[in-house]
Amino acid sequence: MPTPDFILRLRERIGRTPLWLVGTTAVVVDGDRLLLVKRADTGEWTPVAGIVEPGEHSADAAEREVWEEARVRAVVERLAAVGVTREYEYPNGDRTRFTDHTYRLRYVSGTPEVGDDESTDAGWFPLDALPEIPERYLARIHRALEDRADTVLVRDAEA
Repeated sequence: MPTPDFILRLRERIGRTPLWLVGTTAVVVDGDRLLLVKRADTGEWTPVAGIVEPGEHSADAAEREVWEEARVRAVVERLAAVGVTREYEYPNGDRTRFTDHTYRLRYVSGTPEVGDDESTDAGWFPLDALPEIPERYLARIHRALEDRADTVLVRDAEA
């Protein structure tokens, strides 16, 4: 997966030191179906997720990531949850944690297809027949699908 340029520049200065980043998870819904992508790095089906660029609003990042990864246009309806991930260590030794902003998005247009090298497949799945999804992402999906006006604050580190 391509690492954003701003992170590469930071890594030149801080090396493998843990880096705290802002992330976004986009739960895109169209009626009774959910948009998922199959991640190139793990082979897992997940909602679209990505890193917020410097100066970018996390809601804008969610909409951008959906377009980049799945070639679907969607608009943010609400912020469903804010949480902190566990620390990840990548094969090269880099370590990161994310403050994740999970959004519920409404489908606008487009047919799901692979938009970049971060995924190998993209598609719609019926909400009652989802493929196997890692628990950390399944929890985000459930929060986004809840019919509530407030935002869930997730205080325990998610996997």
